[in-house]
Amino acid sequence: MHRIGLTGGIASGKSLAAEILANQGARILDADLIARELVAPGHPNVHQIGQYLGPQYLCGQTLNRELLRQRIFADPTAKAWLEQLLHPQIRAELLRQSSLLEGEEPVIWVVPLLVEGNYQKLLDGVLLIDAPVWLQRERLRLRGWDLATAGRVIAQQSHAEERRKIATWIIPNLQSPAELSKRLQHWWKSLR
Repeated sequence: MHRIGLTGGIASGKSLAAEILANQGARILDADLIARELVAPGHPNVHQIGQYLGPQYLCGQTLNRELLRQRIFADPTAKAWLEQLLHPQIRAELLRQSSLLEGEEPVIWVVPLLVEGNYQKLLDGVLLIDAPVWLQRERLRLRGWDLATAGRVIAQQSHAEERRKIATWIIPNLQSPAELSKRLQHWWKSLR
């Protein structure tokens, strides 16, 4: 296995899982970090977003992320347009960086919208970090989110069952970070 996707719903524990795997020696590529680079100040995508959505989404050459986030969660057409702009670029960058890292060890792609972006076609396997909706809501509440926003974000992501259908491995994340770490270490050792 050369490329493995790591995914899960919001607040399922993807970032913690990626950190645990990195500490085990896994090579991690994060789609969110790439996406941030693709909308960094002065990037041509920022100009395109401002042209499509309007100048109020820009502060000079910088994206107004908070305003954009509000629009994307409220406007499915704008969300689809933004995904069509960024997902092909994210895919290309993940493939480019993977080619630089290829060797004996697999490369882990952390992709929150793996199902929505249809990334599974590019992967040799998918690891799902799974958490029930009630726990996702609670974790978001502890991060300072209001429950209405948390509910909207969860509802816009692919259903957990869709993620389970494409998963090669499923690791539930219902307990402590130590328990998740133990399960991931076991998974990583069995994979290698």
